[in-house]
Amino acid sequence: MTEKILDFRVNYNGLKIFDEFNTKDFKFPIVLSSPHAGNLFPKEFLENSVLTKSELRSSEDSFVTELVKEASNAGIPLLSLNISRTFIDVNRDKIELDETMFFDAPKNNDINSRRCRVGLGVLHRVVYHNKNIYDGLLSYKEALERINNVYDPYHKRLKQLVDKCVRKFGFCLLLDCHSMPSMICNIMNESKALDFCICNLFDESCPTEISQNLYNSLANQDIRVEFNKPYAGAFITFNYCQPRKNIYTLQLEINRSIYMDEQTHDKNIDFQSVAHHISQSIISLGNFLLDFKK
Repeated sequence: MTEKILDFRVNYNGLKIFDEFNTKDFKFPIVLSSPHAGNLFPKEFLENSVLTKSELRSSEDSFVTELVKEASNAGIPLLSLNISRTFIDVNRDKIELDETMFFDAPKNNDINSRRCRVGLGVLHRVVYHNKNIYDGLLSYKEALERINNVYDPYHKRLKQLVDKCVRKFGFCLLLDCHSMPSMICNIMNESKALDFCICNLFDESCPTEISQNLYNSLANQDIRVEFNKPYAGAFITFNYCQPRKNIYTLQLEINRSIYMDEQTHDKNIDFQSVAHHISQSIISLGNFLLDFKK
């Protein structure tokens, strides 16, 4: 990255940060989160990125919100971020900022570069295939504005939905929904590509019966499901998990190739059947959870 200065500000007026669905009448003790499916790019961001929209979308969990919409329509609240994760990633800790991305980063700060070394902090430096998003240095103040205007509102609303679920049912399962590149799925096993990954922080994020129920619903002789391979869970799965408060979490990863063309970002012919299978599995989990605490 050069020493070029990219000192711009984003106008958030008119930007719809997130969509929410079926958040009034909870029929099951589940909350669905879709933090990476957004493909809305602030124009100021696009003007200062060296990548095309298609390149920026390579990091996107395309159509994941649609894949679980049928489950949401059955009475499960769903929160979906509209803003692209390449602009800001709400599935990271807000202090995971890479100080080398900014021309005016404070000298004494609480920046945590744990994930930033690979360019995937709360503000991404690169996209899939390790392409740089910018050709210069950003303003640290502008980064804070992204957090204040996108990150914080999403998490505030997600917490409200989780708390509402706990008040109604006495507990809540937050299911964080994602997709994964097929390349990762194909190298996991030579005999059969991975279709789904259920991430439960190695059995720490929820009782085993819950994750096993979802596994049983998703898996069959043609569908391969694994626990915690290649992912065990990220920020939302870890941060919202509070077993002592009866709040549990799972992260669901879906192989993109089973429902879409990863090059063109188009749905494939199996999209509807995949979406139905996923949603019915979530609804089945919801019915199981209605009796889980009884």
